[in-house]
Amino acid sequence: MPARKKRGRAWLERAVIALLVLCIGAELVYWYRHRAIPGAKVSTPDWVTQELLPLNPYSRPATPLETVDGVVIHYVGNPGTSAAANRSYFANLALTHEAYASAHFVVGLEGEVLQCVPLTEIAYCSSQANDYTVSIEVCHADEAGEFSAETMASLLRLTAWLCGEFDLSSANVIRHYDVTGKICPKYYVEHPEAWEDFLSSLDALLAQEEAAP
Repeated sequence: MPARKKRGRAWLERAVIALLVLCIGAELVYWYRHRAIPGAKVSTPDWVTQELLPLNPYSRPATPLETVDGVVIHYVGNPGTSAAANRSYFANLALTHEAYASAHFVVGLEGEVLQCVPLTEIAYCSSQANDYTVSIEVCHADEAGEFSAETMASLLRLTAWLCGEFDLSSANVIRHYDVTGKICPKYYVEHPEAWEDFLSSLDALLAQEEAAP
């Protein structure tokens, strides 16, 4: 074969290989950008009020969750404040820059539930567990940190719903304390029997929902 034809054939082979590499690279980029993100197909129930935080580095960085392996329960640590007030604090961090903090949900003193961060994104609430958990901040009336009956009923309902959506059990529901050792939620760290009662109530609710037609 003449040298000119050999060079032409070699050039064509290199061009085909380069094109294949580009195509494979483009497919990988497309897959990465459109891969299944946990929570992407979850619809917020009508008993949850969705008031998402503005995108900002301090409370909603829009970083995708890697997976959802658990639910972390917190208390707000600010007695008597409402769900709306705590949601506003998170939103204002975009302006004040005083901390990195947020939660996916806040449960209020009267049982209201606000969603602050989509279930596809991390919230700044549970330290090293942020990448793989959904966080719930819970309001309380006084320094003791015990949740009212109305608040507890909504917390149980919300937690059971999240367990159903992400195929979790009560074993996957933990306190902030179980992640970092922080006394949070205070009453349920200082009274572990109350935490066990919460998990037992959650088990009963999950069993009830599973048995429903």
